[in-house]
Amino acid sequence: MKLTKEQKQEILDQQSQKNHTKRVTSPELEKILYEAIPVLDHGFVRVVDYMGDDTSIVQSARVSYGKGTKKVSTDEGLIKYLMRHWHSTPFEMCEIKYHVKLPIFIARQWIRHRTANVNEYSARYSILDKEFYIPAKEQLSAQSTSNRQGRGDLITGDQADEVLKILKDDATRTYDNYETMLNERFDGSVIDENKAGLARELARMNLTLNSYTQWYWKTDLLNLLNFLFLRADSHAQYEIRVYAEAMLETVKKWVPISHAAFLDYRIGAVHVSAQGKKVIQKMIKGEKCDLESSGLSKREWNELMTSFGFTEKLV
Repeated sequence: MKLTKEQKQEILDQQSQKNHTKRVTSPELEKILYEAIPVLDHGFVRVVDYMGDDTSIVQSARVSYGKGTKKVSTDEGLIKYLMRHWHSTPFEMCEIKYHVKLPIFIARQWIRHRTANVNEYSARYSILDKEFYIPAKEQLSAQSTSNRQGRGDLITGDQADEVLKILKDDATRTYDNYETMLNERFDGSVIDENKAGLARELARMNLTLNSYTQWYWKTDLLNLLNFLFLRADSHAQYEIRVYAEAMLETVKKWVPISHAAFLDYRIGAVHVSAQGKKVIQKMIKGEKCDLESSGLSKREWNELMTSFGFTEKLV
């Protein structure tokens, strides 16, 4: 990821601000506020604003005055209880705003989480940057044979080179045509003074989905954690997962107690069905239990066994 001189200066200007407030602040998050955290080849995540911290969650749960209790251990116990028992509304008291630069095809996947306020860079008003996401070779995989929306074995050798060449050539060619239709370069220079450029809102339709866009994305902590639970999961698409992982690190700096509880009771937890619970109970008692007698499908059985590390019982 490369930032322009103007972007670097903007970040420095923002970080040099001296604002005094009576509101709670998060010291560790303050250290990286406005900083561009690199993601993929040209993308980034920046925290540009936030409200509240762990004590805000405790305060709202108790509907009390001040910053909550003075004992951190007591606050920690309450937050763990809230997370463990799915008491969600106290986590809505904290909000955060991100500036994100990401490929358009990931933005379209991301926007399905309809729990945030979003304002995207307007390609009707401005010209999109000449930047495209080109995956690394180790991310070029064939379609999974068992999952219609997943990846399978790695594509290597000449086929991988061919795929990368197609992606680069298509993105470059369509962007060149985009500039031709606009009669304007991405740096603002005019191509032919004797021609009128096509309207930006029309010319943009020709761009490939690996072109980069940007947006401001503001949400509360509850919905952010719901987003991260799905998108930081190992089964999520790699290109959105790396954004989620970067954001998860910002959550750690912002609300460390909530972050630890989230890892314990969400990310690292195992959720089983009522039937799956019966299977585990029988296994603990030493009773015979197999796929045929479990009442589970083959996929459910294998998922359950994998979750508890019983690889010898996979079928």
